[in-house]
Amino acid sequence: MTGPAPSAPDRERMLGTGYGFGAYLLWGVLPLYFVLLAPTGPWEVVAWRVLLSLVFCALLLTVTRGWGRMAAVLRNRRLALWTAIAGVLIYVNWQTFLIATLTGHVIESSLGYFINPIVTVLLAVLVLHERLRPAQWAAIGIAAVAVAVIVIAYGSVPWISLLLSASFGFYGLVKNRIGGAVDAVSGLAIETAWLTPVAVVQLVVVAMTTGLTYGSVSILHTVMLSLAGVATAIPLLLFAAGARRVSLTTIGLLQFIAPILQFLCGVVVLGEPMPLERWIGFGIVWVALAVLSFDMVQNARRSRQAAPVADPVG
Repeated sequence: MTGPAPSAPDRERMLGTGYGFGAYLLWGVLPLYFVLLAPTGPWEVVAWRVLLSLVFCALLLTVTRGWGRMAAVLRNRRLALWTAIAGVLIYVNWQTFLIATLTGHVIESSLGYFINPIVTVLLAVLVLHERLRPAQWAAIGIAAVAVAVIVIAYGSVPWISLLLSASFGFYGLVKNRIGGAVDAVSGLAIETAWLTPVAVVQLVVVAMTTGLTYGSVSILHTVMLSLAGVATAIPLLLFAAGARRVSLTTIGLLQFIAPILQFLCGVVVLGEPMPLERWIGFGIVWVALAVLSFDMVQNARRSRQAAPVADPVG
């Protein structure tokens, strides 16, 4: 005997959670996909990622008849400028991530995405002038201690982590400023279109130095490298579909899936070193994230309790 069917809002929340989970799951295992693209280097991978993402988005725009939406964005100078800034930021993020992944620094890249929620909260204060709750300030302070511990104990600044968290944090901020004025497919298409000249220059430089690997290794390698655009676009589209259906609290909690999986990929699958001082630094970051997550859940619960109840008669 089956129970009552879920209501429409419940179905939307279930769908949104599923979409969000799928997005972060794919982002979490992307390091393994890119590692399998060896001997292709990070500069060539990012160039093909940009160009093939643009091709994939063009196909989607054609199928969904979305060229009009994209043209409307480009006619708006303010939106066009924001998409150009977003393109630069996502390029920095992709290139840093690929360099880290293909040079044995997956664990350090996972730290960047663990820190990212803290960076997002900090940007809300510095740029959007939002007021933080005490627990959020505590999380920022604990995260700062974690970075200091890693710098002192491990003997080097985690530049990869900081660059990844900063670039993706500012990318999220730009997306926040754009809001719903640009849909996911049009946004990615325009961002990659801005980056196309950079990608072409990178391919020319790689061809003149180390040589291009596309089509020269094996059929399987060529197919996998050809799917770099699909691997880039699908998680983004799943994320966009999920973010429209669930609360920011749910998205905030789901986003920890990606760095956890990246961390496991680095430690368990790729066998990257994890000395004691790095465990200590990561442990402090996880404490900060636990404080932030608890505050998010508590605040969401208080908001629901404070929401006015609709008048059943009115």
